[in-house]
Amino acid sequence: MKKWIPLLLLLLALSSCKTKNAVNTDNGRDSIITAEDKRNPKDVNEPVRDKLTFYEHVLIPPKFDQIKISSKVNVETGSFVPTLEATTYIENDKKVWMNLRAVFLNVARGIATPEGIKGQDKVNKTYIDSDFEYLNNLLNVNFIDYKSLEKILLGRTFVKISDSQFTLTQNAQGYKMTSNINQKIVTDEKNREYKIVLQYDTNYDLLSVNLKDVLSPDELEISYSGWEEYEGIRLPKNVKIIIKGSKSSQILMENTKFDFSRMETPYSVPSSYKKIEIK
Repeated sequence: MKKWIPLLLLLLALSSCKTKNAVNTDNGRDSIITAEDKRNPKDVNEPVRDKLTFYEHVLIPPKFDQIKISSKVNVETGSFVPTLEATTYIENDKKVWMNLRAVFLNVARGIATPEGIKGQDKVNKTYIDSDFEYLNNLLNVNFIDYKSLEKILLGRTFVKISDSQFTLTQNAQGYKMTSNINQKIVTDEKNREYKIVLQYDTNYDLLSVNLKDVLSPDELEISYSGWEEYEGIRLPKNVKIIIKGSKSSQILMENTKFDFSRMETPYSVPSSYKKIEIK
């Protein structure tokens, strides 16, 4: 079987700071940061004093009814996969619908709701109907549900963070949150512990999330860049997903257009398609 269905579901899981001269007073004398210091800003992590403002920016979700994202997608799995064109439609708290095309042909379609994920491979005439466990297996994690899927696609903080279990610091590049104890995530299927590091820009845009399973070689890193504002909502143009460990792959998504109008999201499986079991 070709890789359209796993690719579709994996995609559903998903979408420099300038330094200023500073003047310090030391015994009445001004000391100016040297040109060398400006060229090589010190990556010194200082405690953040205004934590409330930080949490308000990174945890409060954007307000929207629906967002349509047009993307170009490149996948690296060790096997050849052509560049894909993706249309992703997110209806807040209700559904994520995706259609994939290659060389102007529709090759796969899927839909995710809080109840689970459905997908169909139009090339091989097969389909799946699964819960989120399959998606978690693809990403080498165990905590993805519908809401975290929405947040991944929109570049929002999709893991739980707390002031008691994370250390928040600030440097010239922005903000950094590091788990100071392993984060235990317990599900019906498995229990896992993660070391988590999140990086944010100086304006609170999420730059990267790294999750390292402390008991296995599994690791997931998702990074975002090219942030811009669209109708009052900041969204990333580029999303990069790197999966390491028992399964390794890389996905690069270039979001070329954002649209906030409603659209139809048809999904039906032809009777001739064969259901495949998820293992």
